[in-house]
Formats: sequence, C-alpha cells, structure tokens
Amino acid sequence: MLEWSASELSRAIHARKVAPSEVMSAWLAQIQAVNGTVNAIVSLRDPDDLMAEARVLDDVSPAGWLHGIPFAVKDLVATKGVRTTWGSPLFADHLPTKDDLVAARLRASGAVIAAKTNVPEWGQGSHSFNPVFGVTRNPYDLSRGAGGSSGGAAAALATRMAWVADGSDMMGSLRNPAAFCNVYGFRPTWGLVPQDAEGDSYLSTLSTEGPMARTVEDVAHLLLVLAGENPEVPFPREVPSLALDRDLNGLRIGWLADWGGAYPMEPGILDLCETALRQMEAMGAVVEHLPPPFPAEKLWSSWTTLRAMLNAGGKRALAEDPAKRAQTKPETIWEIEQGLGLSAQAVYEASVIRSRWHAYAARLFDRYDAVVLPSAQVWPFPTDWRWPEEIAGRKMDTYHRWMEVVIPASLIGLPALSVPVGFGALGLPMGMQIIGRSGDDRGVLSIGQAWHRATEWPQRRPPVLATPSPSR
Repeated sequence: MLEWSASELSRAIHARKVAPSEVMSAWLAQIQAVNGTVNAIVSLRDPDDLMAEARVLDDVSPAGWLHGIPFAVKDLVATKGVRTTWGSPLFADHLPTKDDLVAARLRASGAVIAAKTNVPEWGQGSHSFNPVFGVTRNPYDLSRGAGGSSGGAAAALATRMAWVADGSDMMGSLRNPAAFCNVYGFRPTWGLVPQDAEGDSYLSTLSTEGPMARTVEDVAHLLLVLAGENPEVPFPREVPSLALDRDLNGLRIGWLADWGGAYPMEPGILDLCETALRQMEAMGAVVEHLPPPFPAEKLWSSWTTLRAMLNAGGKRALAEDPAKRAQTKPETIWEIEQGLGLSAQAVYEASVIRSRWHAYAARLFDRYDAVVLPSAQVWPFPTDWRWPEEIAGRKMDTYHRWMEVVIPASLIGLPALSVPVGFGALGLPMGMQIIGRSGDDRGVLSIGQAWHRATEWPQRRPPVLATPSPSR
C-alpha cells in the first residue's frame, strides 16, 4: 500500500478494497519506522485520535479524491487545531483556530490532516532546518539536506511517508527539494492556486502553492484539489483540463543549460540533464540549445528587489521588535532590511524588467513548446551548511544566489515542473525544470507524464528504506 500512488490508493478506497483505518495504520507504522532518521514529518497528531478518525471514515461513503488518506501539510500553511510554527520559535506552540485555504481544500477533498512537513524558518532558504524541529535529511544520503522550503514534503514522499504533498514556491521551493529527493514538484502558473485573502494580494505575485508527488498523475490530481477561484483575491485563473496523455513526437524543446555561463553548476549536473534530453529526443522530441534569452543579472536584480519589498512589507515587525528580532534567523532580517531601504523608483524599475522578460518569454514560446533548465545548481549539500557559499569556484554573494537557476520561471509566474533525471556519481538525485508558456499547465504536465512513463525514476527507493528497490 505504501508503494501505491495516491491515485491507486484513492481508487482502492473508493472501491472499498481498502479501508481508511488500514491506510492510517500503515502510515503510522511507516512514520514510526522511518521518520526518526530523516525528520520530515513534524507535529504528528495523537495516533489514537487519528485511528479513531480513520475508523469513522471506514463507514462513510467516499466523496473527494483524498477521502481517508493521511496528509501532512507543509508547516507554512495554517491548519486548524494542528500545530503550525513556520519553523519559528516565536510560534513553537501555535495552534491556529482556522485553516488556510490550502488546508481547507485538502479537508474538503477528504484528507485527514494528520501532521505537518518540516520547512526552513519562515520558508527562507532552500535548506529545511529550523530551531523548532531541526534539520530534514536527504533519504538518499543522510549526511545531506533535502532542499527547501518544501524539504520535509519531498523527503516524506521519497520515504513513503506521504502519497502526495502540498508545497509552496516563491523562489524554487517546490522544484529544488523535488530534485534533491527524486520526486516531482510542480510550480503552477501563478494564480491557478489562489492565495488567502490576507495582507497584500495585488503586489504579492511571486509565490504560489503547488503539488508534489511520485507520479505526474498524482501531481495533476492534487492540482485540481488546490486550484480554483478564490473570489476574495484578484487575478483568477480558469482551471485547465488535465488530460495528460500525449507522446513527444515533434515536441520543440529549448535547452537553456547554464544560461550562457551565468549560472555556475557543480560538475555532472548539466551532463545528467543532457542525457535526459537525449532520451527525450529518442522519444521524438526536437531539442535545440538556446543562447541566453535575457540578461541574467537583470532578472536577478528585479527578483531580489521585489522579493525584498514583499518580505519587508509582510515581516517588518520581526525586525522592529527587539524580542522578536532576537529569535529570527539572520537571513530573514537581511531580507527585511534590504526591503526597507528600497525606493519607489527601484521597485518600479524592477517591475519594468519583469514586464520586459514576460513579453520576451511569450515570444520565445511561439517557437518552443517548452524550455528546460536544471532544477538546481548544486547537488544535495551537507546538513551542517546554512547554504552553499561557492559553486564551481564562484562565490555566492547572498544566502540564496546558489539557486538562481529557478528565477526565470518564478519571476513571471510560468508553470514549471521539476522532473527526476537520475543520479550523479555519488548516488545523489537531480532534476530538471520543464517550463511552459503562462497558462499551459496541461502542456507541461503532459510532457512530464510521458517522461514518467518512460523512466519511473521515483521507483528507485532511497537507501533509508531497508527493503530492496523494485527493478526498473
């Protein structure tokens, strides 16, 4: 049962071939056996309470896709009655009185909200460690991290402690941990999964929630659970059809590699992605190596300006209150201070760059069905690092510069799916981003579906799971 996809499990529950109480029992046993090693699941509810809730569902007619499936929600999402910390000691014992929109939609689909998944403090930095719960370890090498900010979700999927998981992605927080843990992470077109109606909802157009899973079919199913208009926020998107069957014959792919050298890469990452692209060519795709389509430094300048502006606006109180400041990670304080020093002109100029890149990218997709970049610039790195300070001899000038490769999609809200592409010389996973035109979520996921059927990389179980890997 633990090896099934979420779709297989859902079909079995709806057909009454397996009961929610059986699913819950298996899930709790897996957490007991594995979570102490990787630390992906946090704030687990009382097992007796969870079993009692599952037994009630045994006798209820299944309705939503997630009926009776235990679900660990990312610890950046407020969950009614389930501890939500944002990885911050300021909220170490916080029990929300209502659900955020994501949690509410998961419950409405029948999920049993049973725990949370670990994150970096405030979700900042792609390395899931915090002073409340500690670090999440990579299931393929316990001395390495699982990425972030959806690192707990990715590690839980890889270790069969989740059938499907929610994540969020401002910079690369769905794609980087997916690459590090050999699973799928999908950043949908911005606005397809709406925001909560809290704080600013007009300028805050960088971050989005999205799905993660071990199959693309599951990614698509969870996207349908999460997507759909929230009338309390602007910029609604129509939910697309997600019929995914297609082949790659004639598909036009632009390979952006390291953006003409702008994005330093650790050895082996580009080679692994190019091997995957050759396999796509064998499946019928036409791959063309592209020169840099836009100045990388302009994209970075625009990104860091807008990100700092939003962090300062939303988190200013953490820096101004001495007691809160003392318990807040320095990277968050740095973001806030960068934002407080911005002028209106600087923000305007950043938005102009963003606008020009959006226009150019639209023309790019007149020639290509998708463009491809690596999902990360480094392999999973040691758990005791705060972040990689150097890549291939190039010093990183910020705590997040090492993941700059995700910016082209994030800055303008393009759909981007991180797909597994195999393992490097040290046995560490890597992924690559399949990026599509704004609104073409179906197209991107259909490419991923064809890739999954041809490769099934997530079936290669991590060493932390003691039983043998199924043959591929």
